[in-house]
Amino acid sequence: MPTTYSRWVRHCQGLPKHSDGPSPSSQRQSSLEKVDFRLTGAQINGLLRANEQTVRIPEFDGRGLSPVLRFESNQLPANAPNEDRRSVATCLQTKGMLFGVFDGHGGHACAQAVSERLLYYIAVALMPRQSLEEIEYAMENTKPVPPILQWYKHHNDYIYRESASLYVDHLRVFWQELLENEEHGDGMDPLDALAYAFRRLDADISLEAQVPLDSELMRSTAIQVAFAGSTACLAHVDMEGILVANAGDCRAVLGVQEEDGSWSALPLSRDHNARNVAELARLRSQHPKAEEATVVQDERLLGILMPFRAFGDVRFKWSKELQQSVLENSCDLDSLDIYQYTPANFHTPPYLEVTPELTYHRLRPKDRFLILASDGLWDMLSDDEAVRLAAEHLTGVHLQAPVSASERQMNLGQMHSLLLHRCAVPSLDLNSATHLIRHAVGTNEYGELDQERLSAMLALPNDLARMYRDDITVTIVYFNSDLAKARED
Repeated sequence: MPTTYSRWVRHCQGLPKHSDGPSPSSQRQSSLEKVDFRLTGAQINGLLRANEQTVRIPEFDGRGLSPVLRFESNQLPANAPNEDRRSVATCLQTKGMLFGVFDGHGGHACAQAVSERLLYYIAVALMPRQSLEEIEYAMENTKPVPPILQWYKHHNDYIYRESASLYVDHLRVFWQELLENEEHGDGMDPLDALAYAFRRLDADISLEAQVPLDSELMRSTAIQVAFAGSTACLAHVDMEGILVANAGDCRAVLGVQEEDGSWSALPLSRDHNARNVAELARLRSQHPKAEEATVVQDERLLGILMPFRAFGDVRFKWSKELQQSVLENSCDLDSLDIYQYTPANFHTPPYLEVTPELTYHRLRPKDRFLILASDGLWDMLSDDEAVRLAAEHLTGVHLQAPVSASERQMNLGQMHSLLLHRCAVPSLDLNSATHLIRHAVGTNEYGELDQERLSAMLALPNDLARMYRDDITVTIVYFNSDLAKARED
């Protein structure tokens, strides 16, 4: 863990690679001595279930049949406050539902703003001219505005109320520009709408940090949003299929059940980081040959940022001069909690972009659910493991996990004990997202759910938890397979 922790410190705070003070390992040791890991079952469940959400979608909502039966979601923070966000909404002026998971870094500000705004930008881009004209007419004449989205929010979900007027004003500018475009008749197709909405929102985030605003609070928020960052994985689901737009290292994985009852995982996104060879080549191709060795160092963008695509993060997008000008002309920098630094080898910005990678998948009867999750889950579970756990929760049938290398070294008595543990056990959670999080955090090296490990991981104090795990956000979308079958027939 020392290497992981030191990288995280440099990533979130911009510290140099070597700094004075106690080492991370000594910090952990002293902190661990003060921790009481003995949580009761009720305490464990309380921590795991504090943010869970289950919503059943009406099969017929008055506008048509829904391909989504329900969704189940949950979050387990490691940072304080949690830097992950999630959003779910139904498009009321067009068809389809939107599901998003957002992983913030350098603070929660950017993920918070994107979770509130991106779905609106997508919905507006999808809307036909007539609907946009109705909304503009209502705004211009101070009449009730037709609703654009039906949100499904958890009571713990936070909202930037102080910036609401700014967000509405810039959304209005967006739809006014669409109305000026003579080609915007029936609205953008989903592929164009999602890609354009990502880029447009990021441009607005950048602009808002540069211009004068009505209040110091709004100005401070805009600068915090721009200098923080957030990855995003968003799915648009309609009767025909799933369109996933991904920027960063959140992930979308489809759970597929074959006719023989077996399950498989089908990735609908690719992580944008150094482990993605194509993404690494794309990034290097955008900068001079002289920078080939410095654009990515230590598997991070300029040695600092792990994802290669993200909202915000203007310190990787703006020139040095613009960054300095905005910060010098801002209000009290200490209150902004922005660490001023310029990455080494910063020569040809921008180094970062938000353009999403798009994946379309036509829904089939065997497509049972979609898992959207931040990298906090994928750091602990593979795609196959996550689908297996979700499938077990859905069907109540225990699915045999592959035998690990360590298990092959067991003697007969140890193997017998393991097989007893592997017998089907009823799920402890009604919510499938909670089920995944419980197993991700609490599974030991033998593939067993270990209560002592789970208790220890959940008992870690805020200043220590982030050394061992990341914030985790999971949303699982269950499909109406009967509709897909009827369409195929």
